[in-house]
Amino acid sequence: MKYNLIYIIIISFFISCTSVNKPKKPKNLISKEQMVNVLLDMSLLSSAKGINKSKLENNGIIPESFIFNKHQIDSLQFAESNRYYTYHLKEYQDIITKVEDSLKKLREDYSKLVEKEEKETRKNDSIRRAEQKNKSKISKNIKSLKNTD
Repeated sequence: MKYNLIYIIIISFFISCTSVNKPKKPKNLISKEQMVNVLLDMSLLSSAKGINKSKLENNGIIPESFIFNKHQIDSLQFAESNRYYTYHLKEYQDIITKVEDSLKKLREDYSKLVEKEEKETRKNDSIRRAEQKNKSKISKNIKSLKNTD
């Protein structure tokens, strides 16, 4: 009898722990497209915060508030929408995939800009060296002309 009671308690404990309520669709659900943009901005600001937190703080930027204001949403709306989408895994996976694709594209665009800037810097450096060489030759020619007079 004692063992049956223990088994019943253990089974009822597991059953009570596994009952997950399906979240209702919020009235002000953030669209999937806007959710992608919000999560993308959160990812970017999170990275920026990790790199130079003091600059953000000095400019009075609180990342979460900044994002919510930018997208004209509030934290409760985001939390409810996020909870809804995380329960619906297929939709949330679509959102996350779009965020990852956007981050990948931004990374590629940034890499291209950096490469272009490096090429421009090398080009400017070689032009400066050529100008310095020419100035040096000209000054040598002027000195040799003065010496011959």
